[in-house]
Amino acid sequence: MSFNPYPDDWTDISTSVKKSVQWQCQKCGLQCIRPGEDTSKLTRSERMKRTLQTHHWDRNPSNNSKSNLAALCSGCHLLYHQGGKSNISPGQLSLW
Repeated sequence: MSFNPYPDDWTDISTSVKKSVQWQCQKCGLQCIRPGEDTSKLTRSERMKRTLQTHHWDRNPSNNSKSNLAALCSGCHLLYHQGGKSNISPGQLSLW
């Protein structure tokens, strides 16, 4: 049996965070894909780049207080988890 640190209602919590910012990255302002949005004209790379994710500031997935959560695009989320110290350049992130 595997341990899942996320609560059973994580999908609802995460969706609520994203809705509260109108599906826009709270760091860079990128407008991300909303549920049901037609993405057929986007490349796979563009779809990945415009995917909004919910970040835990304290990196503790069981702490879901509103002040601990932020909606970040996949590129910004990656940078936060790498602490801004990576060998990935902004140009490489734009390809994502």
